[in-house]
Amino acid sequence: MKPGTRDILKRTSTASIATLLFKRGLRNQFVQGVSRLNPDRDRMVGPAFTLRYIPAREDLNRISVFQDPEHPQRRAVEEIPGGHVLVMDCRRDATAASAGSILATRLQYRGCAGIVTDGGLRDADDIGALEMPSFCANPSAPTNLTRHQALDVNVPIGCGTVAVFPGDIVVGDGDGVIVIPVDIVEEVAAEAAGMEEYEAWVLEQVRTGASIIGLYPMDDDTRARFEAYRAQKDNGE
Repeated sequence: MKPGTRDILKRTSTASIATLLFKRGLRNQFVQGVSRLNPDRDRMVGPAFTLRYIPAREDLNRISVFQDPEHPQRRAVEEIPGGHVLVMDCRRDATAASAGSILATRLQYRGCAGIVTDGGLRDADDIGALEMPSFCANPSAPTNLTRHQALDVNVPIGCGTVAVFPGDIVVGDGDGVIVIPVDIVEEVAAEAAGMEEYEAWVLEQVRTGASIIGLYPMDDDTRARFEAYRAQKDNGE
């Protein structure tokens, strides 16, 4: 991302981004079925670093596998670059955790921007107390080994029906998580800046009793009034 793009997206709701992506023909970028464990945290923004799970097989997923320093889950935690979001593909199966508080705390220490999984997270209260935003399908106590085998690190995955490629930009807030293809993130952010300003102005008009007809979406008269407002704002009036 260019300098300033992250700051713009930090101020942009997933709802606004969803509309901007829809205008570009992208209808399936919202990660279905996940919610935020720590609702009082700032909006999450960062490039995706991915981890893919397949169904566990009992002979391959004994507790001893975690002794292997090359275990893909452990590798993902230790290799994710600072500022990135760890996005995990659990096939929308939240009957077991995809990570717990120890791994999440390590991710926060390493500067991770957040966690997203369409599976479960264990130690949910402890993860929710971290400063790092975390999104999951449900809290889930069983270890990942009971349902999931970590297989691939930083490859294209599916998370909550969304295709996520390494480096795609992931944004999360109270509505959930949306994924912006990295090749259009700059143009989306540029349009988002103006859209957020307009919607904030519209909300103020509605709060004073204005009708939404001609206001949202704007007609020519509303456009003129909004441009006059922006001119006054730019002039410090």
